[in-house]
Amino acid sequence: MSADPGAPSRDPGDAALAAGVRAGQRRALAKAITLIESTLPAHRLRAQALLDGLMAHTGGALRVGISGVPGVGKSTFIETLGMHLIERGLRVAVLAVDPSSPLTGGAILGDKTRMEKLAQNAAAFIRPSPAGGALGGVGQQTREALLLCEAAGHDVVIVETVGVGQSETAVAGMCDVFVLLQLPNAGDELQGIKKGILELADLVVYNKADLDPGAAAVACGQMRSALRMLRPASPHWTVPVLQASASSGEGVAAVWDDVLRHRAALQAAGAWQERRRQQAQAWMWGLIEAGLQQRFRENGAVRAALDATLRQVGDGSASPAGAARRLLDAFIPE
Repeated sequence: MSADPGAPSRDPGDAALAAGVRAGQRRALAKAITLIESTLPAHRLRAQALLDGLMAHTGGALRVGISGVPGVGKSTFIETLGMHLIERGLRVAVLAVDPSSPLTGGAILGDKTRMEKLAQNAAAFIRPSPAGGALGGVGQQTREALLLCEAAGHDVVIVETVGVGQSETAVAGMCDVFVLLQLPNAGDELQGIKKGILELADLVVYNKADLDPGAAAVACGQMRSALRMLRPASPHWTVPVLQASASSGEGVAAVWDDVLRHRAALQAAGAWQERRRQQAQAWMWGLIEAGLQQRFRENGAVRAALDATLRQVGDGSASPAGAARRLLDAFIPE
């Protein structure tokens, strides 16, 4: 009986790779993330098999998403927070989603160089990976990398996004707590103070508050007023607005205390695991939709009709709705 061509591929070296990840070896974790970031079909099958084998060892970390506009000090804040957690005996992983290089498509790696102190600590693991133009500022394999970090025994996994505005909401769909960093002395246009992203925030933190304490106090007051007019991310939690200075460390411990308070509140209400369950199901449906779109584009009947259909839509001789219907009718799963 022939093997299922769609079944996950078993590579002899992947068992050792999985064992290395479970042992918390940095090199093994880095190699595993490289595998899941590959777009080669054979590598994707191996990555699926690797993840399937490690799923029983995931779910134990606290997943923290950190977002904010460029210049708000995300990397400095994460390094200060990461060192604070390490001092408390925790292992920290940071998935820093870098803007992609326009020449190579790879990560520019700026975040790792900005977190030099954290990167050199044995209790930390930092992985810059390219956003690749992904909507939401989160790379396509960020969720899988997060699971690998959990399987490697990290207690806290921080996802830092590129900070691209309103579309930067995908991180909230994979993390337990979503922290939005703001600047205390910038206007709405720079801040991106928009209803959509604020409704996703579990904590709002004004970083660099020490540079202008007066402006920070005013901004916090305005933000608290704005949040009272919005629907919160969870009915079991009132979003706090905090001040911090990543450069001096002031206020960072208080931010972490509120992260833990948020977890306790949601766990007490039974909403913690429900949030993760919904996130996992939404991820599955997202992968199904992406897979169907890819199979549609690669389908022989669709490809045969696509060029002519695109020309007809482009010159106005066919409506987009009618053209889409005809292509869908032509699609026969292979």
